[in-house]
Amino acid sequence: MRSSLTLILLSAGLLAFVVGCGVLPSSKSDRAHAGAVQVWLTNPTQLERFAAQPDLPIGTTVPADASIITVDVQQRFQTMDGFGYTLTGGSAMLLHKMAPSARAKLLRELFDTKGNAIGISYLRLSIGASDLDDRVFSYNDLPPGETDPTLARFSLAPDKEHLIPVLKEILAINPSIKLLGSPWSPPTWMKTNGDSKGGSLKPEWYDAYARYFVKYVLGYAAEGIRIDAITVQNEPLHPGNNPSLLMLPEQQASFIKTSLGPAFKHAMLNTKIIIYDHNADKPEYPITVLNDPEARAYIDGSAFHLYGGQIEALSKVHAAYPDKHIYFTEQWVGSKTKFADNFGWHIKNLVIGAPRNWARTVLEWNLAADSQQNPHTPGGCTECRGAITIDGDSVRREDAYYIIAHASKFVLPGSVRVASSEVAGLPNVAFRTPADRLVVIVLNEGTKPKIFGIRREEQTVSHTLPAGAAATYVW
Repeated sequence: MRSSLTLILLSAGLLAFVVGCGVLPSSKSDRAHAGAVQVWLTNPTQLERFAAQPDLPIGTTVPADASIITVDVQQRFQTMDGFGYTLTGGSAMLLHKMAPSARAKLLRELFDTKGNAIGISYLRLSIGASDLDDRVFSYNDLPPGETDPTLARFSLAPDKEHLIPVLKEILAINPSIKLLGSPWSPPTWMKTNGDSKGGSLKPEWYDAYARYFVKYVLGYAAEGIRIDAITVQNEPLHPGNNPSLLMLPEQQASFIKTSLGPAFKHAMLNTKIIIYDHNADKPEYPITVLNDPEARAYIDGSAFHLYGGQIEALSKVHAAYPDKHIYFTEQWVGSKTKFADNFGWHIKNLVIGAPRNWARTVLEWNLAADSQQNPHTPGGCTECRGAITIDGDSVRREDAYYIIAHASKFVLPGSVRVASSEVAGLPNVAFRTPADRLVVIVLNEGTKPKIFGIRREEQTVSHTLPAGAAATYVW
């Protein structure tokens, strides 16, 4: 208990102190390898928010009745692509309207891997507008009744106002960041209802819409921005958003095998095609698409949200097609909810649960909003709290900032999830980084402080986590 009291007494002076992983001063880094484990703590009932704690000495005695999390670094699972957010058009607009010096400081804090930065390594973008843009648009909007089969009037002009300039500044900080593009709706002239909300993609425009994706990827490449992957449709079973599209699994399989896959192949694109991009309550959707061998040949994997279902459903899809990757791409934080209620659920289900169920990414929705949860489209989300709140040059760090930081700062791209034992009341996940560091993230989901140990081979450390708290341990 003395160790726990020491942490509490010291943490107040360490709230803003965050030390980078992988680029630490040699003395600190050597000490972590030689005889100490670094700890970063969030205690949602107190003031600690991703606060650096005193190092834990390796070899401490764990009480006989304490739980032990055993890590086996030789048992490896998936390689991680990264942790991050959706950079919506609205997020980019708020960032771009900041003073250049204020924006540069914030972007470095978010995307750098040095000093007190949190090292975001993966971003999702909307192809055209999402519901968190200030207006609805596509890259091929036409007057009613007109069509453009050759996409002669395709234009990335809406993204060149805010999104592309901000992305270029981000890439200057972190050139290796991976980008995923997701459409909320095709151009309305391609849809059965001629509207941005709902409707389905007309089969006669499958080829044109496939070329739309190709033009998007090539257009961004011309700006010096590589799109690593696309999903075929955001939330294809939710046509009530604005913008949105209904795309049933059979339609998605048909579009991929007849149009999108061949178009990417013809254009010699290595951008990944990812399916589904919706809730974990319908694992049969991606399995249905993958059951089509012609579609499956073009597919890299499946993406999930968790507004319905259980995170374990991701493993069902992995078990059905273990050669196809799994991604977690979206989860919101509501503006009317409390940090103490959100933190444990997101850490357990997303930061810990998604990788334990084969996800290569964990992304929160979305990067930024203002204090009124603007901007958004008419009919778009009015209660989506950003990871950061931006009002002019004023910045406030919110729930999703700290949730993602617990992983993004330390679990760098190329890290591999390794085995860690499941312990009642202590959900956890472990990773081995490219620099051969061990990162373990643990949540105490109980109502009382809990002392436990982490064992790696013959070495053990002991720590006490407050009730509801989570910590990242860097070994």
